[in-house]
Amino acid sequence: MDEILDSEVTVKAIGNQWYWSYEYSDYVTEENETIAFDSFKVADSDLTLGQLRTLTVDNYLVLPINTSIRVLCSSNDVIHSFAVPSLGIKADCLPGRLNSLGFVINRESVYHGGCSELCGSLHHAKPIGIRAVPLSSYLSFIQSASE
Repeated sequence: MDEILDSEVTVKAIGNQWYWSYEYSDYVTEENETIAFDSFKVADSDLTLGQLRTLTVDNYLVLPINTSIRVLCSSNDVIHSFAVPSLGIKADCLPGRLNSLGFVINRESVYHGGCSELCGSLHHAKPIGIRAVPLSSYLSFIQSASE
């Protein structure tokens, strides 16, 4: 009932032990493949000054502000949960099933979340990082990722 029917951006978030995989399936690269990447927690020894321990990731999910966004969630192994409390979103990611989240980000920022399911011993090592940017920066990101 709360699904955004006319979303302008769709992203797949796939839970794995112990990282997230993201796919921008609306776009394709020059090799005719979708834009996809994995996002891992940055190890404590690799953090730089100002980065947040247990929340900083190596590849952020980049999303545009003031745009209707749909995130399709699934899992490759066990039950995970895609949760970003500061955006008011949370959905279970189940193997073999697609769940949907619809939302709009109103301001530019970096948002942190994580898996809120007890998905195993390294559950804490699975943060979610979202970088909300203006539409022009988002399009530049998509252009560079598709080359």
